[in-house]
Amino acid sequence: MPTRAGPSPSWLALGRRSIATRLFASAVFWCLFILVIAGLILSALYRRTSERAFDERLQVYLTDIVADLAAPGAFETKELGAVGEPRFELPLSGWYWQVSRLDGGPRDVRASRSLFGAQLRSAAESPVKGQGEVVTGYENGLDDRRLRVVGRRIDLAEDGRFDVLVAGPADEIEAAISQFTFWLTVTFILLGCALVLTTMLQVKFGLEPLSRLRRSIEEVRHGDADKIAGEYPVDVAPLAVELNLLIDANREILGRARTQVGNLAHALKTPLSVIVNEADGAEGDLAAKMRDQASLMRDQINYYLDRARAAALAGTLGTVTDIGPVIEALGRTLGKIYGERGLAVDVRVPEGARFRGEIHDFQDMAGNLADNAFKWAASELSLHAEVVLAGDKSMVVLTVDDDGPGLPENVRDEAVARGRRLDESKPGSGLGLSIVAELAELYGGSLELGTSPLGGLRAVLKLPAV
Repeated sequence: MPTRAGPSPSWLALGRRSIATRLFASAVFWCLFILVIAGLILSALYRRTSERAFDERLQVYLTDIVADLAAPGAFETKELGAVGEPRFELPLSGWYWQVSRLDGGPRDVRASRSLFGAQLRSAAESPVKGQGEVVTGYENGLDDRRLRVVGRRIDLAEDGRFDVLVAGPADEIEAAISQFTFWLTVTFILLGCALVLTTMLQVKFGLEPLSRLRRSIEEVRHGDADKIAGEYPVDVAPLAVELNLLIDANREILGRARTQVGNLAHALKTPLSVIVNEADGAEGDLAAKMRDQASLMRDQINYYLDRARAAALAGTLGTVTDIGPVIEALGRTLGKIYGERGLAVDVRVPEGARFRGEIHDFQDMAGNLADNAFKWAASELSLHAEVVLAGDKSMVVLTVDDDGPGLPENVRDEAVARGRRLDESKPGSGLGLSIVAELAELYGGSLELGTSPLGGLRAVLKLPAV
């Protein structure tokens, strides 16, 4: 069965071009096309004009010769050619005249001295056909020089019938046309460059509102503005209004989602607190079991509520977090909590590094990783952040190293499993790394565990940057 061919790569490439590029390319193409056509037309018109002007000069000489020929006995007495043009006297000058008697012998021809005894053509080869008709054309001269020829056939009754030919060098016409073509080409090149420049300015000016709209959307996405501001042309203004309505609707939906999450947390935590209080006042295995299960339920509720809140906030437009103050605050706070262990802490964060997301989520992710490093480090740990380019995206990379016991490679995947604790000797619910991994995934990032150069565990958290 024949398959339908998809779009060709050239059409796909054209479809991916920007509007500015498409407008500019089409405008340049049509400008060049019109200039070429106009140049060809003007060259053709100038050639006709030049030939007509040259023919008029030759016809002046032709009229003088015909006037001389009309005098009685002028042909026999050879009193012809007094046209006042010295070049008709110079041998092979390219300027010639010739009078042939049509009813005479083959040698019945009178010609200018410039022909030097030769002939332009015989009477039988003359292009002049109609009585009194002026005919023009080209022919090759004696030295293969191209000539422009003007001829006329006249009838002088008893004196006979004659063909009168006057020729001039065609290279004068070609020289004039070449000069005109040169200056026309220079003029059209300058005109084309001016049109290309004005087209660029026109496209840039015409699409400037779209550029402003794009910058405004970027400001909203980066958290520098709440909505798209500014005035736009009537073609673009409805788009800006609809985008603002979409942004407001998105924030309203997320606000309602946060409210519902908060209400759910309050509704579940209050009964759990009552159960725990009742279990604390009782004794026996049942009370202990209730306390354990209630504690596990609280952890699970907190985990899923945090996940639901993060999933909602991960899509919020304009949410941005400066990571420097957060990481430095974590280093100071955890340093005081674990101060009695005398750990050496190295914190390095580039200035201006920002995470595209909620500050509470970043605090949860960075806090869990930092707390894990402080908990297991033997003598030193480090918190290093940097902004790197991954493809066409910028990513914040937080690297947490410690010199603790680390994790074997075959159990690292288990370490991020929800509720999985690999060592019961340290306090915790086993939800820390799993929360970090899932929060990072919600934001389009990742968590990777490896071996630290310090000898312990290395945790690499990658999140979208601004």
